[in-house]
Amino acid sequence: MTSRAFRGTAFAALVFLLVQLGALALVPSFEASGYQQFENPQNPTNSLIYIVLILVMTALMLAAFRYDFDWVVRAFVVFTSGLLAWYVLGVFLPALVAIPLSALIAVALWVYPEWYVIDVAGVVMGAGAAGLFGISFGVLPAIVLLAVLAVYDAISVYGTEHMLDLAEGVMDLRVPVVLVIPLTLGFSILPDDDGEAGAESGSDDGENETDEGGSDETEASSPADEAAVDGEGPGVADRDAFFIGLGDAVMPTVLVASAAHFSPAAPIDLGIDLAVNLPALTAMVGTFLGLFVLLRMVFAGRAHAGLPLLNGGAIGGYLVGSVVAGVPILTALGL
Repeated sequence: MTSRAFRGTAFAALVFLLVQLGALALVPSFEASGYQQFENPQNPTNSLIYIVLILVMTALMLAAFRYDFDWVVRAFVVFTSGLLAWYVLGVFLPALVAIPLSALIAVALWVYPEWYVIDVAGVVMGAGAAGLFGISFGVLPAIVLLAVLAVYDAISVYGTEHMLDLAEGVMDLRVPVVLVIPLTLGFSILPDDDGEAGAESGSDDGENETDEGGSDETEASSPADEAAVDGEGPGVADRDAFFIGLGDAVMPTVLVASAAHFSPAAPIDLGIDLAVNLPALTAMVGTFLGLFVLLRMVFAGRAHAGLPLLNGGAIGGYLVGSVVAGVPILTALGL
């Protein structure tokens, strides 16, 4: 593995870990605050409602990109970022502190969307969203949600390819719908004087990456969304950065949080304030195994939809942990 690939893998794993630990830390407080979104979290139709909402939002965003309403999508995501930040920060801080900090995150995203601003906001958003859905979806609805979205992700990347159009439009907006994984030390996602994003002069090989035409632009790749299925090799390890959809981190974490909250397995005392048990821990392990397989494929030049591996790893890990913890498989499935 090259140094760039190692740094990218380590950074992506750190971001996923922060999202998952953040969600587990938020579960008890969200529950105590009455943030549960559904009256009956064990109802599998809850998942179908959310899936329909995803399809509707996807269609609206594609329409916005097609008819040059990109700014509407950007404004909506920035506002949502501030709102979720308020949900998260309000758990730990007084309102007089949480509200200004949440507003600061939204303002920073709007006026200075550098990659680290996007990633910090993405971690806060991801932890908040996963925590909210984790206490709102029982284990069975969570598994249904992850399974259906994994299939949808595969179809939308390899089949209809509309997810590729969506990813391209979102990446241009510089909002935390995608997480930025830099592969060079001086990488910047902000446009330079020519209006193009690029690495700063401090990159480790002393110069920016160039494409075949010699233009000085940053090459980036999304492991979940780039169409290498037709034999195109994206050469991710030779680029300055790649992108991972925030949903790739959030969706498996929903099951992690749901397992921690709803599984009958005995809780584990880690000495810190986290809602966790063995099925939740093994769901985390399964997610990371899926992530490492995904990134290995990406760095080998084969981009793939992320959720089949990530969600599949989380579900498999959860079931293994449940069996080891002595939870009958039907009970573990919520049946």
